[in-house]
Amino acid sequence: MQATPIVSIIGRSRTGKTTLLEKVIPELKRRGYRVATVKHHAHAGFEIDYAGKDSWRHARAGSDVVIIAAPDKIASIRRLPREQTLDEIAAAVSGVDIILTDGYRSAGKPAIAVVRATDSEELASLPAQVFAVA
Repeated sequence: MQATPIVSIIGRSRTGKTTLLEKVIPELKRRGYRVATVKHHAHAGFEIDYAGKDSWRHARAGSDVVIIAAPDKIASIRRLPREQTLDEIAAAVSGVDIILTDGYRSAGKPAIAVVRATDSEELASLPAQVFAVA
């Protein structure tokens, strides 16, 4: 079985990575592709839940895995002993044709770099996996 292709959108904070993804995703969907996205968050401790919600209370009580399930979507929150690699995360994704990432500059995956005109000196230091610049 062939691994799902991964393309990373990389660039400094506030350069427009998310804006580019917001434009690329609908175009890929229009062309019939099933798309997954992975957002890299560089700092430990992000929360998708908030204080007082039942799922937050489950995690606070010590649950190692909290799953929130509804008729139209499901979310899973797991405590990890270490940060997972992009390949480990991608291995858990199924049913899609492509995985797009926001970040993961160091993962070595094919990448599109988003660079502001004012940061054009950054072009000289882009990693080798960059195949396009926006």
